[in-house]
Amino acid sequence: QVQLVESGGGLVQPGGSLRLSCAASRTIFSIIAMNWHRQAPGKERELVATITSGGTIHYADSVKGRFTISRDNAKNTVYLQMNSLKPEDTAVYYCNVATPRVYWGQGTQVTVSS
Repeated sequence: QVQLVESGGGLVQPGGSLRLSCAASRTIFSIIAMNWHRQAPGKERELVATITSGGTIHYADSVKGRFTISRDNAKNTVYLQMNSLKPEDTAVYYCNVATPRVYWGQGTQVTVSS
């Protein structure tokens, strides 16, 4: 059974930065894509960023130019660098890995507030 563990969340002021990490407990085979999602209170979960097995990257319009997704295959880890954070970025951030199965992490809270 693969486990995904997110870390790096916290409280940051508007304009600040955070780097989220999502580490898999073991190597995952047949990866289609690795994704970051977020869910704000009272809202549906939304896809924030995707990196496919071929290296293609997509971002939600709301984070383009501010967030960067990357991966380190040797460490079985995907990252989300978040810059110029806004209060509306406040949410629980989840990573997931899509293969023929889909794996989810437990989430990490990001709060952007002064």
